[in-house]
Amino acid sequence: MSKTWEKAKKAMKDPDVAKSFGSDISKFLILLLRIAIIVGVAYVIISPVIGIIVNSISSNRDAYNPMVFILPQNPTTERYSLAMERMNYWPTLGKDMAYTLSLTLLQLFVCSMVGYGFARFEFPLKKLLFGLVVVMIVIPSHTIMLPIYMTFKSFDPFGLVSSTTGTPGVMGTVIPMYIMTFFGCGLRSGLFIYIFNQFFRGLPKEIEEAALVDGCGTWYTYFNIMLRNAMPAVITVTVFSIVWQFNDIFYANLFLISDDIVISKKIATLQLTIANQDNILDKAIQELYLDAGIMLVLLPIIIIYVALQKYFIEGVERSGIVG
Repeated sequence: MSKTWEKAKKAMKDPDVAKSFGSDISKFLILLLRIAIIVGVAYVIISPVIGIIVNSISSNRDAYNPMVFILPQNPTTERYSLAMERMNYWPTLGKDMAYTLSLTLLQLFVCSMVGYGFARFEFPLKKLLFGLVVVMIVIPSHTIMLPIYMTFKSFDPFGLVSSTTGTPGVMGTVIPMYIMTFFGCGLRSGLFIYIFNQFFRGLPKEIEEAALVDGCGTWYTYFNIMLRNAMPAVITVTVFSIVWQFNDIFYANLFLISDDIVISKKIATLQLTIANQDNILDKAIQELYLDAGIMLVLLPIIIIYVALQKYFIEGVERSGIVG
C-alpha cells in the first residue's frame, strides 16, 4: 500500500510516471471487473446445485428451521438411501449406462463417417444434403415429434419386431432410438455431423494422399488414419452424446421407453412413489427426497465430465465449435 502511495505522489510530479500509474489503475479495474463477472456467472450456475445438495442432506427439522442457511444443522444421508431404494438405483443405472454408451458408440461411428464424407468427397446434391444437416440443428425436436411418432407407431417390417420381442411394434422399446441413430438423425446427430465435418476439413489432404501412395484404401485410411487424427472431435462428441443421451426425457417419453431403462424418468415419479409407499405426505419433505434423487442422477455425469474434462476442453478448442 505504501509503494502505491509513493508511486501516486511521484505521478503528481512526473508526467511519465503519471501515465504509467494510470495504466496500472485501468488494468487493475479491468481485472476487478473480470473477477466480478466470473464470480457472478459462477454463482448463478452453481447456486441451484448447491441448494439441491444442501436440501438432499437436510433433516426434517432443518427443513422447517428458519435459522438454517447453506449448511444444515442435522445432516443426514437417509434421503439418499430411500431414494436409491425407490428408484431401484443400481440396476436401473446399469441398464441406462449400457443403453447410453451403446447409442454413443453408434452415433460416433455414423456421424464421423457422414462428416468425413461431406468434408472429403464430392457427390450429387452435396450442398442440399448438408443444408438438411444444418436444418436438423436449427429445428426444435418438438416441431417434428408428431411425424416421428406416427412413423414408429406401427413400424414393424415383416413382423420381425413382434416375432423377436413379443410386443406389437417398436413403441415401448429402445429400437426407435437405435434406428434413428443408425440413419444419422438421432439425438443431436446434426450437430455431431457438423463438428466432424469442420474438423476433417481442417486436416491436410496430404495425409490421405500419402496413405493412397502407400496403397491404403478408403476404409483403411478413414479408420486407421483420419479417425485417429480426429480424436479431439471424437472426445468432444463422446462427452456431448453421453450427457444428452443420459439426460434425454423427450424421446424416452415419445417412444414410451420404460423408466427401468431411462433413470431420468424415475425423477418424475419419485415424489408420488415415496408418498404412496412410505406414506410421506408432506410436500416439503418429499422435495428433499426429490433433491436426493436428482443428485443421484447427476452424479454419473459429473464423474464422467471430471474424468474427461482436460480432453473435452482441448477437443472443443480444436474441433471447430469456437472461433
